[in-house]
Amino acid sequence: MELREVLDKIDGYRGEMVDTLIDLCKIPALGPTSGGEGEIKKAEWFQNRLESLGFEVERCDAKDERVPSGIRPNLIVRYGTGRDRLWILSHLDVVPAGDLKEWPCDPFNPVVKDGKVYGRGVEDNGQACIASLFALRALKDCGIQPARQLILTWVADEEVGSYYGAQHLIREGLVRKGDWVVAPDWGVPKGNEVEIAEKNLLWLKFTIHGKQVHASIPQKGINAHRAGADLICRLDRALHEKYTAKDRMFSPPPSSTFEPTKKELNVPNVNTVPAEDVFYFDCRVLPRYKNKDVIATVQTQVRTIERRHKVKVNVELLQNESSPPTTAKSQLVFAISKAIKAVKKMDAKVVGIGGGTVAAYFRRAGVDSVVWSTGEETAHSTSEYCRIDNMVSDSKVLAALALNR
Repeated sequence: MELREVLDKIDGYRGEMVDTLIDLCKIPALGPTSGGEGEIKKAEWFQNRLESLGFEVERCDAKDERVPSGIRPNLIVRYGTGRDRLWILSHLDVVPAGDLKEWPCDPFNPVVKDGKVYGRGVEDNGQACIASLFALRALKDCGIQPARQLILTWVADEEVGSYYGAQHLIREGLVRKGDWVVAPDWGVPKGNEVEIAEKNLLWLKFTIHGKQVHASIPQKGINAHRAGADLICRLDRALHEKYTAKDRMFSPPPSSTFEPTKKELNVPNVNTVPAEDVFYFDCRVLPRYKNKDVIATVQTQVRTIERRHKVKVNVELLQNESSPPTTAKSQLVFAISKAIKAVKKMDAKVVGIGGGTVAAYFRRAGVDSVVWSTGEETAHSTSEYCRIDNMVSDSKVLAALALNR
C-alpha cells in the first residue's frame, strides 16, 4: 500500500517534472577543460529549488581555481534515519553542445516534442537529477520513511573524471563500506539492465623517436612514422591474439577491445622523413585480465620495434584504471532488481559495460555500486532527448528501491 501511494504521487508530478527538467537544463554547466565556468550557477538554481520544497541542502564543494567561483559544487540531501544508507548519485555537468546546426532546437533552451524533451544534458544526466528529486519528494509528501537512510547527491565533474565530484565525496569520507550507491547514468530502452561491472580502462600514448632527413635520402635518417605504423600493426595483432577470452555479461562486445585511435601530426610536408611519430591506443580489458599484464605485452612489442627500426619508443599511461565488480548476488542488486520488477513488471539482467562510470570509484573503495536507468542512448549526441515516460518510470523505481526492506 505504501508503494502504491508513492507511485500515484509521482504520476501526479509529471508536468512539474518536465518543467523542472527544462529549467535545470537551460543552465549550461561545462567544466573548465571544456571551456566552461563549472556547475555553480546550475547548482545554485537547483539548491534553491530543493530548499523551496522543504529540503535541507548540505554542500561538499571541491576547490578548483580554474573556474571563476573557485569551487565545484556538490549538493547533498538526506532523508530518513537508520545506520544503513542508500546513495543516489546524479551529476550536474554536461558535455559541449557540438555543432549547433545539427540540433533540432537551441541545446540550452530545451523543447518538448512527441513525449520527449530535447536539449543538452536532458538525458545525461538531467533525467536522473529530476527522477531522484521527485522520488524523494513523493516519499516526503506521503510521510513515508525509507527502509534505509536515503542520501541524494548531485555532483560536479562527472564528464571529465569526477575528481571534483564523486571522488571528492570519497576522499572526504562521506561514503563508507556497507553503503549502497546507485548512479542512474546509463541504461537501455527497456530499463531492465543493471550494470555491475566495467572493463579495465587503459589508455596508452606512444612516441617514436627517429631521425629526420629529406625524403629523397631516407637511408640517412630513421623513419619514425614507418616504425610507428609497424608498432600499431604488431600491437593490434599481439593483443587480440593473446587476450581472447569472452564474457557474455559484457555486451557488446563480450571481449576485450584494443583500438588505435588518435594520431598526431608528424611533419607538415610530404618530402620529409619524420623524426617523431605519436599515436594512441584505447584498451578496454575484461576484468579477468590485469592491466599490468597487458602493459607487459605492449612492452615486448615495443622492444621488438626498437631493435628492428633502431628507434626509441616512449610509452605513457594516460589512464590505468580497474575496479572489482559488484557481485551479482549482493543485496543491492537484489533490491534494485526487485524494484524494477515491482514497477516495470520485468526481470532485471546484470551486465558489464566497456565505458567507465562513477561506480568504479566506489567499487574500488569497497562500496557496492550499480549503474541503472532507462536510457535512449542519446547522451552526447546533437539530438539528445529524455523520454518523459522514462523519467517518470525511473523516479518510481528509485522510490521503490528506497522502500525495499
